[in-house]
Amino acid sequence: MIKIEFLFPEICNLYGDPFNVKYLKSSLKEAEVYETTLMDEPKFAGQEIDMIYMGSMSERAQELVIQKLKPYKEKLQELIENNKVILLTGNALEVFGNYIENEDGRKLEGLGIIDTFAKRDMLHRYNTLFLGEFNAEEKMKIMGYKATSSFSYGNNENNYAFKSIKGVGINKESILEGFRINNLFATYLIGPLLVVNPNFTKYIMKLLGEKEPQLQFEQEALKCYEIRLKEFEREFTNYLQ
Repeated sequence: MIKIEFLFPEICNLYGDPFNVKYLKSSLKEAEVYETTLMDEPKFAGQEIDMIYMGSMSERAQELVIQKLKPYKEKLQELIENNKVILLTGNALEVFGNYIENEDGRKLEGLGIIDTFAKRDMLHRYNTLFLGEFNAEEKMKIMGYKATSSFSYGNNENNYAFKSIKGVGINKESILEGFRINNLFATYLIGPLLVVNPNFTKYIMKLLGEKEPQLQFEQEALKCYEIRLKEFEREFTNYLQ
């Protein structure tokens, strides 16, 4: 049985991110999803877990999550080294970085697992579509959305998750989106990333041990993917609010 741990669903649940876990569970023949709250000890600390997921959250929630996970930093690093699958979407990426800097210069220390730091600019929210390329066994297009008041900085040239075709990467000067360390994927893309990108979902399922992964409503999902891809390639907008 594949065991998936969804960290802190009561606060890491913005933009429809929880549907990433729901889609995986519905597509995997045998999967158990554990929903770990801030009051619980993470399941990964004491038992074998195949995948960890954490989604977008508020800025205040980032502080709570960092404090909760700090005692488990070494365990998380061990899991990454052992190729466990970890998916972080939205600003969950920043929790694993070195620090998050506010406009006033105050720094919130992160877990320091990913060599990056984030800067907040709460008065300027950045909303954009993203179209990129993921280099796995074969290249595939990745589509997604961003809605953020912060960007990350640091050299991800050798460990980025996706390369932008249209849209920005971890900041407006970069075309490299997110981070990949072994089977850890950390990206600013929000919402139902796995629903929107069925081929990437099947890749994740392979990492989880599914030799011939089959998605729920696979043909419909692939058809929607092709339609959406044409729209992304034809009509693409970056804008600031």
